[in-house]
Amino acid sequence: MHRRAHFDWKLRTRSLALGSATRVVGILNVTPDSFSDGGRLHSVDEAVTTALVMFADGATIVDVGGESTRPGAGGTLSTQQEIDRVVPVIEGIRRARPDALLSIDTYRAATARAAVAAGAEIVNDVSGLLWDDVMAAACAELQCGVILMHARGRPSDWKSLPRLAPNEVLPLVKRELAQRLNAAIAAGIAPARIVLDPGFGFGKVHDANYPLLQGLPELAALGQPLLAGASRKSFLGHTLVPLYGAAGAPVSAREHATLAASTIAILMGASLVRVHRVRPMVEAALIADATLAAARQ
Repeated sequence: MHRRAHFDWKLRTRSLALGSATRVVGILNVTPDSFSDGGRLHSVDEAVTTALVMFADGATIVDVGGESTRPGAGGTLSTQQEIDRVVPVIEGIRRARPDALLSIDTYRAATARAAVAAGAEIVNDVSGLLWDDVMAAACAELQCGVILMHARGRPSDWKSLPRLAPNEVLPLVKRELAQRLNAAIAAGIAPARIVLDPGFGFGKVHDANYPLLQGLPELAALGQPLLAGASRKSFLGHTLVPLYGAAGAPVSAREHATLAASTIAILMGASLVRVHRVRPMVEAALIADATLAAARQ
């Protein structure tokens, strides 16, 4: 187990204490084609209701995304289409629950600006500010919370990327996350606003993700809080091949594996976990947090 440092994460209009209790982030995809739940929400009202259930189930943050980053995604969505998907949902959630803590899952600066104007407190960029040249400057100007994720290439590249050897994964992610952190700080984003995410499944195939999971304490040495987002990822399905056959577990059968991986991440030092199903994760996090607390006594 890894003892988590305590942080006061500075967001757009408030702060969030991290370290003493795990923060669960609920995933709200308002997309027709996400790998797990694309097309499930057919209206703004349905999306708002789903978010409110997540908060009632114990989510601290709901992360709203309007573009799929599943493997092979082509990035054909326009910025305006993305904004049109996410802004009405963010506005609807904030009307129903003015204190709702929301993040926007985007790599586009224009979408980030529109979402923050609508009430988002955090920008969650899967590219680590790499895929839009003005994203870093936008986040610095917005003075919002920022999640920098490590992605190895773009979704359209993942099938053709050479596989990493197990001993290559952690050094690569640590080195490149450090680069993204330094670039963000150089752009004017305060370190107190930054959380790091190793990017499970983003260009890391199957068993390449486990060195990241067990290596979270080394990533914590970068000095920032960590978020782990392993929910329903394909590496979990692949690990379940002995139970489900050569194709592995389908997305719908990865909930128990998600809980296992996310709980391990907490014990290894993650301050936040990002999941599709909130209530089971909140319960598992309480057990993990009690275990960490016992280790400090």
